[in-house]
Amino acid sequence: MLEARGLDATPIIQEKLRRVGTPDALRAVEILDIILADEIGHVAIGNHWYRWLCEREGLDPVAHYRTLVERYEAPRLYPPFNEAARKRAGFSDEELAWLLG
Repeated sequence: MLEARGLDATPIIQEKLRRVGTPDALRAVEILDIILADEIGHVAIGNHWYRWLCEREGLDPVAHYRTLVERYEAPRLYPPFNEAARKRAGFSDEELAWLLG
């Protein structure tokens, strides 16, 4: 959950840095692009293994995620969501709809 939240936060931080507009701030935007690409990979790996475990246990990944959120009292996530990055990291349309719901 928190790794994926990093996908959402990056564009917001980048926009603030662009408004600062200094060479260092603009370089930080470029660096955040690299970090974002790495984070997409990390989240994709987590999604892969989460789905693998759900399949092994005969669980629906989206329904089980809801169960885990409730069981462990995970914080509610609020938009904006970086839907493009989440899709590249393997989030399904159903998962994104749940987030937005």
